[in-house]
Amino acid sequence: MSRLPEAVPFFSQWETPDMTMEVLAEGADIALRRDPLWQNSGAETSDEYALWAANICGMACLKMILATRGEIVPTIELARRCTRYGGYVATAGSIKGLIYAPFVSFVQEDFGLQAEVMTNVATSDIPAILARSRFFIASVSSSIRWPEREPPSKGGHLVLVTAASDEGFRFHNPSGHTSATQENAVLAPAGFDRFFANRGIAVTI
Repeated sequence: MSRLPEAVPFFSQWETPDMTMEVLAEGADIALRRDPLWQNSGAETSDEYALWAANICGMACLKMILATRGEIVPTIELARRCTRYGGYVATAGSIKGLIYAPFVSFVQEDFGLQAEVMTNVATSDIPAILARSRFFIASVSSSIRWPEREPPSKGGHLVLVTAASDEGFRFHNPSGHTSATQENAVLAPAGFDRFFANRGIAVTI
């Protein structure tokens, strides 16, 4: 695989990482109100947390990137700041995003990260992307947590790819349901390709 960034911390998009199956069974709006750690997210209320946490896989990826250089910023604080740039559009009870171009402006201006929106990316391109960028935030199906299943569609969820080669892709999945599908999950390129929507954001710290 390409070089693995040293000690990339894992963070779930929920403050209690093992709540994924409850979220899937009951819906985020119900399950996440019970998250005992919700206040760590930076949300002001459990209602705010339950609304946002289902939509902030991208902020969880950013939190991991920032944590690599020793900065820990709560996910919903990141989401609020990103929204000011247009990275999310929040209306009554609904959130649209992550919108890539405003996200790039956000991370460049607020954190000094170098970021580039990438489209029409073949899975086989990702090792070369990581050879020049430290991370690739990849758009995938959230069902990547079940690699043995056929995804209903591609895209809609973001994972943080930290290493890639012809042998395998290593990534952190903010909504993985087990430790093996959350931190340093590994798929063969063909397996990753089944979920990958051929777009993402390359990031260098």
